[in-house]
Amino acid sequence: MARQTFSYWEHQSFLRGFDVAIVGAGIVGLTAAIFTKRQRPAARVCVLERDMLPNGASTKNAGFACFGSVSELLEQEQKSGTATLLTVVQARWEGLALLRELLGDNALHYEAVGGYELFRAEEELLAQTCQAHVGYFNNLLAPIIGRPDSFRDATAQVARLGLGQVHTMLENQAEGALDTGRMMHALLKLAWQEDIVVLHGCPVMALEEKSTAISLHTPLATIEAGQVLLATNAFSRQFFPALDVQPGRGQVLVTEPIPGLHLPGTFHYDKGYYYFRQVDNRILLGGGRNLDFAAEATTEPGLTSLVQDQLERMLTEVILPGQRPRIDYRWSGVMGFGAALEPLIQPLAPGVFGALRCNGMGVAMGAGIGKRAAAMLDG
Repeated sequence: MARQTFSYWEHQSFLRGFDVAIVGAGIVGLTAAIFTKRQRPAARVCVLERDMLPNGASTKNAGFACFGSVSELLEQEQKSGTATLLTVVQARWEGLALLRELLGDNALHYEAVGGYELFRAEEELLAQTCQAHVGYFNNLLAPIIGRPDSFRDATAQVARLGLGQVHTMLENQAEGALDTGRMMHALLKLAWQEDIVVLHGCPVMALEEKSTAISLHTPLATIEAGQVLLATNAFSRQFFPALDVQPGRGQVLVTEPIPGLHLPGTFHYDKGYYYFRQVDNRILLGGGRNLDFAAEATTEPGLTSLVQDQLERMLTEVILPGQRPRIDYRWSGVMGFGAALEPLIQPLAPGVFGALRCNGMGVAMGAGIGKRAAAMLDG
């Protein structure tokens, strides 16, 4: 069969003349494209996405508008130091504010429902340590968050929520939730309104440096641009194998509608390796990559019985004790992690730049990373 050919019109409008080509149509890629176009109105900008929908985590995540639970902040401070932690928390907080400003809370279906961290009885020592640090982190983060009481003990609410096997609960009053499907729909709509070409089903197989441009080779066409930005997160090592970006697959399930369900908030369990929230009248529950880090360090989509069985046990023992609702949806998404806590935003090769490594905080970090990437391209 002959290779697909494109018309003159298609070449002129969709496949040539680009100043900037962005690989990856997730939250980072689309916001980078939008801010690039706003900074350089005359520039021709395109975004290339390998699948029908963004294939990483932007439409696969739980929609937590969060910046870190107490146990996560403790661990990150111990690993990276207080100065780095403050820089990253500020980037998360400002990234969420930028996303809300860019799209509006109605488009995001943003809800200021608060976030909760749950501790089992066998985690009593960790719970006590976190409780002892509530005041510390309230004071430390107050200049960033703009309130002195983000964290507080909420153990008294456990019985009201009907949760099982939960010994201690801490609340983050400054967190919320949003609808990631609506978020991506709004970003795509805005990108087209800004005269950005977005091509789906267009995987970039290789990059080739030319004398005046970078060639992006796809199965159906070669596209050239003066600058290329990789917003491919965990998939970036396809192009640069030495990058400090490791994939981490997250598996998720969603139940059938549950009459009378009332579970406001976003919930972190087992040091954040499990997470759940109410979506409409259903429970969304994900996580479990800590059961087998090696198996989940992959960019391949998929579900495993090890993780899915554990998610179902948690559903029936912790979230809805004694109930066994039907599971209506199951999927997986791929996040990008690295040894460093900060995102990777830097040149990678002549004319090629990267905006990568959200470390599981793509909703919070994405818009800010996109804006910083646009400034880098304009530098």
